[in-house]
Amino acid sequence: MIEKFEMTKPVLRFAPSPTGLLHVGNARVALMNWLYARKSGGKFILRFDDTDPVRSKDEYVDAIREDLTWLGIDWDQEERQSLRQDKYDAAIDDLKKRELLYPCYETEGELNWKRKAARQRHQPFIYDRKALTLSDEEIAALEAEGRKPHWRFLLTDGMVEWDDLTRGICSFDTEHVSDPVLIREDGSLLYMLGSVVDDLEMGVTHIIRGEDHVTNTVSQILLYLALGGKPGALEFAHMPLLAGPGGSQLSKRLGSLSLRELRNDGFEVEALVGLLTGLGASDKIEPADLSQVLEKFDLDHYGRSTPKFDPAELASLNEKVIHEMSFEAAKPKLEAAGMADADEMFWNAVRGNCWRVAEALEWWDVIHKNVIPEIDAEDAEFLKQAADMLPEGELDGTSWKTWTTALKEETGRKGKQLFMPLRKALTAREHGPEMSTMLVLIGSEKARDRLCGKAV
Repeated sequence: MIEKFEMTKPVLRFAPSPTGLLHVGNARVALMNWLYARKSGGKFILRFDDTDPVRSKDEYVDAIREDLTWLGIDWDQEERQSLRQDKYDAAIDDLKKRELLYPCYETEGELNWKRKAARQRHQPFIYDRKALTLSDEEIAALEAEGRKPHWRFLLTDGMVEWDDLTRGICSFDTEHVSDPVLIREDGSLLYMLGSVVDDLEMGVTHIIRGEDHVTNTVSQILLYLALGGKPGALEFAHMPLLAGPGGSQLSKRLGSLSLRELRNDGFEVEALVGLLTGLGASDKIEPADLSQVLEKFDLDHYGRSTPKFDPAELASLNEKVIHEMSFEAAKPKLEAAGMADADEMFWNAVRGNCWRVAEALEWWDVIHKNVIPEIDAEDAEFLKQAADMLPEGELDGTSWKTWTTALKEETGRKGKQLFMPLRKALTAREHGPEMSTMLVLIGSEKARDRLCGKAV
């Protein structure tokens, strides 16, 4: 029987290592934890696992904050593990006194040999606890060689069970789990010790993360209990990891899938949030901001199958966002892309032909820069006639229909034979925005010149 702990409001955390940019897999974990906390009226903590002094960088701390804010995520408390070493030292001393943390003197090469031997037997590597059998003399001899120990947590023998919010009942016999290393030879901490100490002190009640951590949870629960945690006070949800279109696991080392790269490439937050929160769920995936996702969020809607993150699907969602984006929302993005003078007429005309805001620049250039008209020989006379028949004065939204209707009556041309030569001469393209608006934006003088073959 798994004991349930009576808890108050949930407390969740997102604990990234600031050793690189935030990628879509980690962003999804952050979103799930934030959504669960906010949906339940709980607390959300941003906690930086920055105990690696070499790889952790302040620039990544800043980048992660920026990316989370862009997603719409806020936090009630921020912590940095590098400032909490005294807490970890106290826990280490306590575990050593109770002989739950023991020194091991195997080198990495010796451990690799044991791992290789286990693979050859088609068995998982389980540390054999040889360090516990060393005599004082043997330890002294190893230290005389200059060896420094790494430290392992002694797992309690028996079964560890928890009711996973995603996977259901999970049960593991610690006989099949290695005593985890908590401290490296150089004295630096691995992830688990600091995480459990912080979870206890900060009152974390729920941990939502990837299913690659399932086995780690056995050790984490036992360490949590050893440090004074109450049975059932910590709940877990292990979600399937995102895979790429080909089924390969995503990695934060794939820069093309970092949030910064996606943002710089013109992807809108509604597209990314909609995709990351929709993958693996039973609901239809649509662009959405966090307030919209929060209304219908339920962890029970997510299944066990592996969700695939497809950049093509993201681009399709982004296209939907752009097609519905108001001019007010697009204006600062247009300015940043070099279209400071763009107005609402222009944006409404071209947004249906863009999958990101920056693509509007192509049509901005068609209107404002020199264009070499595309004129087929058999259409040249027709286009000169069209130039002569172009309405005088300022053009408006009715000018295109009035003009093309007159051309149809005068020349007998209709359909593609009528409209395609006009589009190609005016824009040098066969496809694009509605010509009724493009003609107004191009203007009568420039339109007349292009119809006559001039590059203006």
